Amino acid sequence: MLNHLVPNPRREVAPPTESAPVRRRLEALDGLRLIAALMVVFHHYVGFGGSPEASKNAWAKPVDVVFPTASWLASYTWTGVEFFFIISGFVICMSSWGRSLGDFFTSRVVRLYPAYWFAVLATTAVVTLWPVVLHPLGMKDVLLNLTMLQEPFRVSSVDAVYWTLWVEIRFYLLFALVVWKGVTYRRVVLFCALWTVASVLVTAGRAPFLDYLVMPEYSPYFIGGVAMFLMHRFRPTVLLWGIVAISWLFSVRQVTLYSDGLAVSLGRTMDAKPAIALMTLGYLVMLALALGWLNWVRGKWLTVAGATTYPLYLLHEHIGWTGIRLLRHHLSPWALVAAMTLGMLLAAWLVHRLVERPLSTLLKRGLTHALASARHQATSSIGR
Repeated sequence: MLNHLVPNPRREVAPPTESAPVRRRLEALDGLRLIAALMVVFHHYVGFGGSPEASKNAWAKPVDVVFPTASWLASYTWTGVEFFFIISGFVICMSSWGRSLGDFFTSRVVRLYPAYWFAVLATTAVVTLWPVVLHPLGMKDVLLNLTMLQEPFRVSSVDAVYWTLWVEIRFYLLFALVVWKGVTYRRVVLFCALWTVASVLVTAGRAPFLDYLVMPEYSPYFIGGVAMFLMHRFRPTVLLWGIVAISWLFSVRQVTLYSDGLAVSLGRTMDAKPAIALMTLGYLVMLALALGWLNWVRGKWLTVAGATTYPLYLLHEHIGWTGIRLLRHHLSPWALVAAMTLGMLLAAWLVHRLVERPLSTLLKRGLTHALASARHQATSSIGR
């Protein structure tokens, strides 16, 4: 009689259903994007400056001379990039649910290219007019940059921050396999597991081509973000917690390796612990988002902030360094950092409103029509 009240220890817990409700827009996620971008801006302006060599540095002297205290913290906020990758894993899994492969392709092209094309041309124009820190690339290299494929062709990027875009593209290509088959809970979990195993095997075997494809140095961040979205859409499970924990452990190793390499390039002694702490904070904040603890964070300005984050990231480094070098005698260092950051934020908003939005609309319309025509032609040829 009491059997229905007593839990059966042998009863298996049912897997999350695919009909789990989709929640409202996560406005806190937009705010986190902006924080990640500002971390990178802070690193480039206060913790890096372009080069240890005075002639190639935005401040014309080492940043630890200009900012004796703050440069220490800023030298570790490159971890904003790792935060971006975690967010990207979360967002790509979220935005691709229920979409076809064609829709997934269109959304990525529309999201990446309009602001990027403008940034390539604007950055080239600035460093051509004022080659005080960096010199412009040749025309052929600039044109290749417009494809976003300069990395595989071993051509320098117009702006150094573009290296992350090729990492993102490879993540999209890998996740497209899931989209192609149809995004479900089980398939996404399998994707996370297989990518983790592949990353371990590639690291152990040191196979150059597979290393390039699997990206073991970046995969933990994307995998962790994907698993956290599953926590958000469905519910946390032991399996998902395990995926996130393993991703974090692998991230500790990767952050340590990168921190050691950065110390050599900057000519400084650096302890990896602050970088690990900041990276861990990124994981914890995203977990808080996934578990619903940040649902109270709301505001329309956050949506605007999220929309301007990508243009800000694309524009800030080389243009910002040039501006700092030209204006360093007219403003105090901190006033110049503040002015340059606000100027980049304003420029990013203008790019979003005047370039990205209208061009994205045209590009989406053209790609949607092209894909529809291709499907129609394929259907017609089969019917014959």
